[in-house]
Amino acid sequence: MAQKTIKSALISVYHKEGLESIVKKLIEEGVKLISTGGTQKYLESLGASVIEVESLTGFPSILGGRVKTLHPGIFGGILRRDDVSSDQKELEEYKIPEIDLVIVDLYPFEETVAQENAEEQEIIEKIDIGGISLIRAAAKNFKDVLIVPSKDQYQDLELLLERGTFSSLEERKAFAAHAFNISSHYDTQIFNYFNTEVEIPAFKQSYLNSKKLRYGENPHQEGHFFGNLDEFVEQIHGKEISYNNLVDIHGAVNLVEEFNDDTFFGILKHTNACGASTGNSVLDAYKKALAADPVSAFGGILVSTHEITKEAAEEMHSLFFEVLVAPSFSEDALTVLKQKKNRILLVKKDRLHSQKQFKSLLNGVIEQDKDSITDQKESFKTATSKSPTESELNDLEFASKICKQTKSNTIVLAKDGQMLSSGVGQTSRVDALEQAIKKAKKFNFDVKGAVMASDAFFPFPDCVEIAHSAGIMAVIQPGGSIKDQNSIDFCNKNEMSMVFTGIRHFLH
Repeated sequence: MAQKTIKSALISVYHKEGLESIVKKLIEEGVKLISTGGTQKYLESLGASVIEVESLTGFPSILGGRVKTLHPGIFGGILRRDDVSSDQKELEEYKIPEIDLVIVDLYPFEETVAQENAEEQEIIEKIDIGGISLIRAAAKNFKDVLIVPSKDQYQDLELLLERGTFSSLEERKAFAAHAFNISSHYDTQIFNYFNTEVEIPAFKQSYLNSKKLRYGENPHQEGHFFGNLDEFVEQIHGKEISYNNLVDIHGAVNLVEEFNDDTFFGILKHTNACGASTGNSVLDAYKKALAADPVSAFGGILVSTHEITKEAAEEMHSLFFEVLVAPSFSEDALTVLKQKKNRILLVKKDRLHSQKQFKSLLNGVIEQDKDSITDQKESFKTATSKSPTESELNDLEFASKICKQTKSNTIVLAKDGQMLSSGVGQTSRVDALEQAIKKAKKFNFDVKGAVMASDAFFPFPDCVEIAHSAGIMAVIQPGGSIKDQNSIDFCNKNEMSMVFTGIRHFLH
């Protein structure tokens, strides 16, 4: 039979919010309720007559609550097949009642791991055994049992019960799919917790929250975001965030997190900074960032380390941009910025915590550690006879941070805490440098006295030769080429300074 009527239900839940109306409907329909411990007391407080699990198992809850439902008296009633006569005979023989509905959820393992200073034993005790077993058993037997595996499905169950205490095969299978989604996610979180130390080479990621996007990178591609975006940013204005918006926002956030100690403003296009600057204020930093490339800034992504003020908002209001990310906005700034209804305004709540990055590739997935090293001037190694001045050191550090978050091959030119230009995504480092110099001149910057940052070493001295011809006198690069000495020799001959970071920052 495809349609099943609920005559008995096992309810054992950690989260009871939203359950009251469901329980009252089951009581009203005369459904027999089976339960344990705290859930039993909750059901009885709502006027239910409850069959205790231990009356079916012959055992009380033991081992501090670790074992309650793990018994044939419970699992037999869930796993029995209504169309198998031998199953029915065994239920009668062992006096096991049929269970048609299972409402159960899991201990909050993931939430406990996320708590600061959570003790390991506390985390281990949140690994659910009985609950996960009940969910799997009921979902496996969806032909005869309806499984509700989470408080997130309470509303779906309530809608079903408004029609009556019966369900179709299709409905039970859909609930079972949700159940296996819940159980597989739970097991993934447990594995990843244990694997932080063991480091078994396995790729396991799981996200329960998802958001369908308008489309993917292009209109003919479907796109989804998996994760809880609301934990990281709060959208306070504007149109729906698109796939491309999310990719650019990710690039903007990675860039701004290099500069948390500064008043910094960045403008990005296709994940690359087309303008970036520190300043005495957000307004000052914005104006300097915009000056680097006001053409590319059109339709870009804006990001700030500090609150957006009214003065800054008024200045940027005339620019068409897609997204602005900041830790906060003044009320006066919002009044200005919200005049454009589609303009996306995001409050950045937290830093990015993930230490792993992955993406699909060929017929699999590649994963790597996040590039969490931020270049700091204290760790620079001067490779030339001439050392950079303190001002040049500051600019070298600034330029290197931007270089790290720019697509390879890349060259970044900077002066006085302001990005002058960059060459991005080029197949030749020389092309990247020539692009950067040409672009700086296009927007009326004098690169004389500027610094140059490269995301990788120079295999030949051609880049430092070109830089010197343009008037650039300080260079930062990872070093590590077998021909480093050629570049060092040229710098020494021409009184240029060059520092090595020892760290390459490719970004593909």
